[in-house]
Amino acid sequence: MTPSPCPPDPLTAPPAPAVAEGLADVKAGCVPPIGVERGTLNTNGADVTVPLIDHLASGALAIAAYAVLGMILLIVGFYVIDLATPGKLSSVIKHERNPNATLLASSGLAAVGLIVAASIWSSGGALHEGLLATAVFGLVGIAVQTVAMVVFDLVAGISVRELIKESDLQPGARLLAVTHLAIGLITAVAVI
Repeated sequence: MTPSPCPPDPLTAPPAPAVAEGLADVKAGCVPPIGVERGTLNTNGADVTVPLIDHLASGALAIAAYAVLGMILLIVGFYVIDLATPGKLSSVIKHERNPNATLLASSGLAAVGLIVAASIWSSGGALHEGLLATAVFGLVGIAVQTVAMVVFDLVAGISVRELIKESDLQPGARLLAVTHLAIGLITAVAVI
């Protein structure tokens, strides 16, 4: 019996000793079994096979964990924005249907979303390390963005309290909304 130019089944055999062998497998027309992904995944350079289902499951878990953390940070961001603006923001938006409050809350949440996305992007390492870094960077970013928002509102001389009393969309609300987005983007880049 002539030995096969292909390596043994990676699920039952030890991994190949070097990446070069993996390239030789491709040249010989060998392909890994369905559901198995081949690649160099360990630090000593050996070709390690990872079942595709394991790869997909761990990726899905990471996505779900970051999504939950992102939602929590957005909720925290909303309540921080609520504290920084006069009145109960959700009530002003829901019951009074105030366009100025809606625009300011929307721009503030978009800015928080930028900060959270940058926090996720900059986090690295193991999942628990990435989640912790995202939580810390996200909370610090929300605090910095809120302080910068309040300071800019004071420096610009535009009263958020007066804007929220107006029933028509005001130019000052548009200016502050764009400023909130710019501050969020600046903070997000600082996180990265």
